[in-house]
Order: sequence, then C-alpha cells, then structure tokens
Amino acid sequence: MAFDGVVVLVTGGSRGIGRAAALEFAAAGATVAIQYRQDREAADEVLVALGGGPHIALQADVADPAQVQTLVRSVVDRLGRVDVLVNNAGVYTRHPVLDTDYATWQEAWRETIDTNLVGPANLVHCVVPHMVRNGGGRIVNVTSRGAFRGEPDHPAYGASKAGLNSFSQSLAQALAPHGIYVTAVAPGFVETDMAAPYLHGPGGDAVRAQSPLGRAATPEEIARVIVFLASPGTESAVGAIVDVNGASYLRT
Repeated sequence: MAFDGVVVLVTGGSRGIGRAAALEFAAAGATVAIQYRQDREAADEVLVALGGGPHIALQADVADPAQVQTLVRSVVDRLGRVDVLVNNAGVYTRHPVLDTDYATWQEAWRETIDTNLVGPANLVHCVVPHMVRNGGGRIVNVTSRGAFRGEPDHPAYGASKAGLNSFSQSLAQALAPHGIYVTAVAPGFVETDMAAPYLHGPGGDAVRAQSPLGRAATPEEIARVIVFLASPGTESAVGAIVDVNGASYLRT
C-alpha cells in the first residue's frame, strides 16, 4: 500500500485512532494533515513522530462550520490537494435519559451531533469539490459498534454514529461515479484516552469480556483497516461498513 504523493487529512489526529492512522499513512509515504481541537502539545508530538515536514497540524473545531471551511482551505493552500479524508474526530458524553436534566440533555445532543455527524458532513462538502477536480479520492468515516448495539448511557453518540453510517452509504452511491470511494469503519472499545475511564475503571473487566479476545482493540488495529480501505484496489468495498470490534457484537 504505497501512498507516495497522496495528501491525507485526518481529523482528531492528535491522539487515539487518529494518531495511529496518521502514523500508518505517513509510514506508507503519504503527506498527512492532522486536525486537532485543543491540545497543540499532543499535535506537535504527532508531527515529531511523523517525521516533521511536509506533514502539518491545524487547529479547528469540526463542530463549527466556518472552522471546517477554513481547515480544508488551509490544507489545500499548504499541501495542494486532499486525496483522502478520514473523519475520525468525535465526542462521547454520558447522558442517560433518566439521570440527565433537560438543559444538560440538550447540550449533550447538540455537541455530539454537531461534532460526530454534522462536522463530517461539512468536511465532506468542503473536500469533495477538490477531489472531483483532482480525479477522485477516498473518504473513510469512523463510526462505532454503538450504532448497531445501542448506547444506553450515550444515546446521542449511538444516534450520531448510526447517522454517519447512513451518510457514508448515501455518499458511496453519490460519489463513486466521480471516482470518490466512501467507506466506514465501526470499532468497538479501543484503547484510547476516550475509552480509558470505561476500560480501566471498575467495569473494565466486563467490557473486555464482551470480546472473545478478552481485550479491547488497539488504535493501530483500527488504523490498519482505515489505511486498507483508503488504498487503491479496494474500490468494490465502496459503501461498506467494516466491523472491527473483536466479535463483541455480531450483526446479521
């Protein structure tokens, strides 16, 4: 899987799955732009791990439509193009319906949908014209097992990821004729900062026991699937939602 001359934009690229994906793409020869929301120090650490320039890190909040537009313009201005978009940035806010006051409930839904669903939709809208002009591209959306299994304590998260799955399949049909191939990856629990309170808290053993592997996935395992789907020769996977959850949830 050679990515020489390919420019990849990874959102949420300063940690977890995004960081691992950025490293995998760079190792395969790609030039990588990582988006981060707040942690400049973590983003700089990723740049060092990537090997410095021409890779870049750009601050933006994907929940803000104006910042999304500026982000894409900056990548194109500095790197010339976007060939691969990985929509990975996301939030996971606990808000069980019976234990959450109305104001907090509204805020959880707003933040989650704006970040996990509307943000990727806006990124796609901004990136796709560049891909069409350059003859095609790849979009890989990171969704979740929770879109299928349910998220009783994080219902907005489950809904946002189910929406992202549907959005991915709609785009697959709309954009394949233009040489843009859209897929999705649906992990279960992954050893990331976001999942750490659940994996390393009192219920961690029960979470790990959901998989016959007896563990959560590593970010690198998810990243390898992302890079595979973004590779030439996988065009017939267009529209696929690939489960990478360690058999913790098997759907028919």
